[in-house]
Amino acid sequence: MAKKKRQKQTMEEKLNTLRAGVLGSNDGILTVVGVLVSVAAATSDRFTIFIAGLSDLLACAFSMASGEYASVSTQKDTEQSAVKNEQRLLKTDFEGEVAAVKDYYVSKGVTPETSLAIAKDLLNKKPLETVVRVKYDIELGHYLNPWDAAFSSLFSAAAGGIFPLCAMTFAPSAYKWYAVILAVVLTSALTGYISSKLGNGLVKIAVIRNIIIALITVTIHYGVGRLF
Repeated sequence: MAKKKRQKQTMEEKLNTLRAGVLGSNDGILTVVGVLVSVAAATSDRFTIFIAGLSDLLACAFSMASGEYASVSTQKDTEQSAVKNEQRLLKTDFEGEVAAVKDYYVSKGVTPETSLAIAKDLLNKKPLETVVRVKYDIELGHYLNPWDAAFSSLFSAAAGGIFPLCAMTFAPSAYKWYAVILAVVLTSALTGYISSKLGNGLVKIAVIRNIIIALITVTIHYGVGRLF
C-alpha cells in the first residue's frame, strides 16, 4: 500500500516554523555570547571559554527545542479538542451551528437572509470544515506541528550561538573582542530583519532594537565577569 502523501503546509504552519527558528536563533546568540563574555572577562584560558560556550550552546538549543515542542503540542491539543467538540455539536445542536455561521457572515456585513442561506449551504456541504474555520479559524487537518517547531528552534539556536563561539575561540587574541561584537551585531541584525518581515513590522526599528539589546547583554555579562 502506498504511503499517504503529506498535506501541503498552510501559510500559518510555515510561519510557525519560521517563528520558532527566529526565536531560537535570537536566544542562541544572546545566551551563548552572555556566557562567553562572562567567562572571557574572568579568564583568558581559551579551552575553558570554549567549553563554557559550547556547553551553553547545547543547553540553549535543547532547552529551546523542548520548550517549543511543549508549547506547540499544547496548542495542537487545544485545536483538536475544539474540532471534537464541534463534531459533537453538529450532531446534538445543528441549528445552533447554523446560527453561529450565520452570525459570522452577518458580522462581515452580509444581510441576515443571505447569511442564513450561506450558512445552510456550507453546512450541508462541508459542515465540520465550515464551523471550525468560522468559530476558531482552524483549517481542518492542518494542525501546528510541534516537531517542526522543535527542530527549527534546535538548529537555529545552535546556528545563532555558533558564530560568537567561533569568533571568541578562533580569532587572534588581540582581536577576539572585536570579532565577538561584530558576530553578535551581524547575527542580531539578521534575526531582527527576519522577525520584522514575518510580522510586517518596521525593519529599521527591529534591527536597531536587536543590536542594542545584544550590546547591552554583552556589556552586562562583561561587567559580571570582571567582578570575578
